[in-house]
Amino acid sequence: MNLTDVFNKVTAHKRKKRVGRGAGSGHGKTAGRGQKGLGSRTDANYLRGFVGGQTQLKERLPKVGFNNAVHATVYVPVNLDWLNVNFEDGDVVDVKTLRSKGFGIRRGELVKVLGYGDIAKKLTVKFHGISKTAREKIEKAGGSVELIPVTQKAGKVKEAASE
Repeated sequence: MNLTDVFNKVTAHKRKKRVGRGAGSGHGKTAGRGQKGLGSRTDANYLRGFVGGQTQLKERLPKVGFNNAVHATVYVPVNLDWLNVNFEDGDVVDVKTLRSKGFGIRRGELVKVLGYGDIAKKLTVKFHGISKTAREKIEKAGGSVELIPVTQKAGKVKEAASE
């Protein structure tokens, strides 16, 4: 549809409703806003869920459920096939080296190695978590695994101070 196809004689040039221009206009005095209340004010902004003094729906419904996601430990997954492609034999792989290779890991995020794919290189892997199959495959290839200890308090994750 093009603008040239639109043709409506009635609403094509409809004028703006001029309010507050006298009683004879039909929209004088209160300008269509009614007498009193929030809607009549200039800065009227009803809160979402406001129903005019009636108890809001969110307050009438019971509180239900609990969400454990707040307390969950979230890991950034790294697959073995990615390590195999991006690292050479004998490399030490940790969070710093992953960042240098362009793997997007933010500060404070935990990393876990998963056993997807195969690895043929001898790597020293230092991460916060590792799956059983990933550990077996790395050790079978002649590499070694070191786990970084993690302490977690009130939703904040900290790497434990190494001694």
